[in-house]
Amino acid sequence: MQYLQYMRVDTNFFCTVPMPDAGDPSITPTSRRYGNDAVIECYKNLVAWAKTADGLGYDTMWLTEHHFQFEGYEVLPNLIMFGLHLAMQTKNLRLGQMFNVLPQWHPLRLAEDFALADIITGGRMEFGVGRGTVPREAWSLGTVVASGDNAMSAEHDLENRHTFEEAIEVIKRAWTNERFSFRGEKFVFPPDDIPDRGSYVDDLTLIPRPERPIDIYQPVTSPETIEYVPRAGHKAVYWLQNPDSQLDKWNRYAAIREEMGNPVASGEDRMFVMNIHVGKTREAAMRRGAPGHDEFCRFLSPYGRFSSYRNADGSKVPFDFCPTVDDSVNQKIMAIGSVDDVVDTLGFWKELLDLKHLCIFFDFPGINREEMSEQMQLFAEEVMPKLGEKMERRPLPNLQPLI
Repeated sequence: MQYLQYMRVDTNFFCTVPMPDAGDPSITPTSRRYGNDAVIECYKNLVAWAKTADGLGYDTMWLTEHHFQFEGYEVLPNLIMFGLHLAMQTKNLRLGQMFNVLPQWHPLRLAEDFALADIITGGRMEFGVGRGTVPREAWSLGTVVASGDNAMSAEHDLENRHTFEEAIEVIKRAWTNERFSFRGEKFVFPPDDIPDRGSYVDDLTLIPRPERPIDIYQPVTSPETIEYVPRAGHKAVYWLQNPDSQLDKWNRYAAIREEMGNPVASGEDRMFVMNIHVGKTREAAMRRGAPGHDEFCRFLSPYGRFSSYRNADGSKVPFDFCPTVDDSVNQKIMAIGSVDDVVDTLGFWKELLDLKHLCIFFDFPGINREEMSEQMQLFAEEVMPKLGEKMERRPLPNLQPLI
């Protein structure tokens, strides 16, 4: 089997509190409650893991935005602010947002915050945007989001999509023009008839703007997003897909870029995210990885995160399907096992997709600080060499950081 000699490898964290009883079948995810002390302990873990990732050569550490999560699973509300903090604790690691939930932000405030953080870090920030999944935070922060598989959810999804697409257009204009304006259904910038020192405001200037072109990463799942992301010039992020579905989405991205006259090389501009727990033996990996897998799946299944899985006969699973660890491993949607097991699964995906950009999700609930650092080390020092790959991060931009 042929493997490339260079692969960009990132890592992604859900930002979950310490959870020693993760996977306990007697505890339902919605019944969990954690206070501020546990949240702060999560933040301390993230600092330690950023330093580990930096030392091992991971390119980017991606963080996850959510709000009001008293259950303790995703407790970081501001990825840019915390990413800036992590940049001050590391030397070469890039810090990314997977994802800023764009409809929940004022687009110009998000544009300003990211630009400022990128300038301070000398270009070490990576910009990711998504449309959101959690009604609790969406409604509370002034937007709506799809919450299931029904007609009302479809209506909310359409409204959310319109808000997202206008907001990202606002951000692009603000970043790339000295003066800009925008008139849409959701946003008008500047608003009409603003008096300002004897005149009226006709356009705006974002202060500051980034010093470099900014790549935009966006998750791809729905048919509409499959078509939108390459046409918008964004980099696609794929996660938790069965092989047939993943290959179709992967190839559709390239086909659209070809149609646009802006072709991509094989595997280019697409990130593949894989949940991994690796052990010295298969038994050791299952012993520590399976409980976190089960907690992760039970928490996310009501949001339809595993609807790409398939039944044994190949038929579609229900919207709220919750996979077993055997489902995840046998369908190659996650890799939980020995070094050789993980190499085999990644080898399958690498050959199928010609991967050039891999992002590892190690952050199963219940994995403690030392175990997580060991996961990153095992992957970098044992899995990658067996793949015939060298983990090399991209050169940093030639910009002067302010830290």
